[in-house]
Amino acid sequence: MAVEQYPRNLGFSATYNFRDVGGYSGLDGRTVRWRRLFRADALHRLGEADASAFQALGVRTVIDLRRPHEIERYGRVAERYGLAYQNLVLQHVDWDEVGRSDDVVHERWLADRYLNFAEDGREAIEASLRIIADPGQAPVIVHCMAGKDRTGTVCALTLALLGVSDEDIAADYALTTNAMTPLTDYLLEKHPSAVLGKEHMWDSPPAAMLMFLDDLRALHGSIENYVREIGLSDAEIDSMRGHLLE
Repeated sequence: MAVEQYPRNLGFSATYNFRDVGGYSGLDGRTVRWRRLFRADALHRLGEADASAFQALGVRTVIDLRRPHEIERYGRVAERYGLAYQNLVLQHVDWDEVGRSDDVVHERWLADRYLNFAEDGREAIEASLRIIADPGQAPVIVHCMAGKDRTGTVCALTLALLGVSDEDIAADYALTTNAMTPLTDYLLEKHPSAVLGKEHMWDSPPAAMLMFLDDLRALHGSIENYVREIGLSDAEIDSMRGHLLE
């Protein structure tokens, strides 16, 4: 359960899925700090109307998980904000090439995509978690295109390391559902090929995240074991918990 000390959803004019991941109960009853880690959809749409409120967040670092062709097509956060910008490409099987049979539960299909992120995207996940663990880089924004899948995986792993319950992690992931309507409306107008025929890719059912976390533990024993396997050190895990938990 989260205590809403601050507004979770940031009401920017054309960045539809920008929110704070603070406020959740973590290890030893400690609470995830607010205004230290944000998750978002693509930031190139931040305009003049958003500039003051965005700068007031004090963000230092942006982790962009998208592939180069996505950045070339849609753009990136404006350089004028002077942020440390890290394009950490999360490698994965192209979803357009993955079939989806009607007899496969949709949540299962999504959870399998997230498992693929965890395996093929190890390098970007490790680098992202290392940045998130460094207090000198905070506040940090993690984002991708919709702020749902690649971003959701990195944020889920972070929250799990902080001791947040699977139920709260899945509920945080599912908050994306409300943001998808304005985002897909925008894309249908500006970039319809990003949506048409791909509607099944835009859901965020909490069961998909629960399946992913269960599967990752079944494969690696624990979330801590997984992140150690991909290269995160105990000192970095401790650092993450030290500055992201009150």
